[in-house]
Amino acid sequence: MKIFEKQAELKSFLKSVSNKNSTLGFVPTMGALHDGHLSLLTQSIENNSISVISIFVNPTQFNNTEDLEKYPRTLENDVAKIKTISDSIIVYAPTVKDIYEEKAISEHFDFDGLEMQMEGEFRPGHYDGVGTVVKRLFEIIKPTNAYFGEKDFQQLQIVKKLVEKLQLNVNIIECPIYREKNGLAMSSRNERLTENEKMEAALIYKILKASQSKFKSNSATAISNWVKRSLQNHKCIKLEYFQIADESSLQPCIRKSKTKKYRAFIAVFINNIRLIDTISL
Repeated sequence: MKIFEKQAELKSFLKSVSNKNSTLGFVPTMGALHDGHLSLLTQSIENNSISVISIFVNPTQFNNTEDLEKYPRTLENDVAKIKTISDSIIVYAPTVKDIYEEKAISEHFDFDGLEMQMEGEFRPGHYDGVGTVVKRLFEIIKPTNAYFGEKDFQQLQIVKKLVEKLQLNVNIIECPIYREKNGLAMSSRNERLTENEKMEAALIYKILKASQSKFKSNSATAISNWVKRSLQNHKCIKLEYFQIADESSLQPCIRKSKTKKYRAFIAVFINNIRLIDTISL
């Protein structure tokens, strides 16, 4: 398995193994890999002649210093997991300096308002950081196809908008959410949860499934109020937001339209560990 820390060496290697018929699949991650990440890698291997995974905890997308410091960094374990999929996957695990050179500063992007909703409202500057690092990684790796999970659905829409606005030559492939047996969406942050907290966190998916059912005969406002009531006195889950929004624009659903697709989004804290999830309605 090839592991690169420097983009110059990665670029040189990719040039040596590519030809005009090659396709390159790319899976960007911040490490602490789980089965959801591995499913993206599996799809990349099946569909491309070359596959690259990046492992980089990007400082520009964290607006909470403590969250950045505590984010799990498990490169050795990550590499072992990647090897269970294939020994031919190329790993790019750069330093902050290799990505950003002199200073890690975000560019500013206009994502046509997608960046103002939900995560953008509660994490100021987050999507400027996401856009900056994704743009840099695409410039370095030059993928044919890039794979993103639906759990971060707002991020997925942001990346699609980035590609559209900058006219980047890459296909964005969206992949389904992978869940634990109890329904909890797989996330690198789950590593910080105790077993008891993981059991409590199963309620997140139960609420989303109930919202999906209620959406057939209830308004978005009524469902939002029900979610708030359901969690307001919970002993360890603190609701940050719940929103039903148009999948395309991410604008909140005020009145349901038969011509639009809707999705429920939720963010909670479990003892200061932040988890997000989503479900199509």
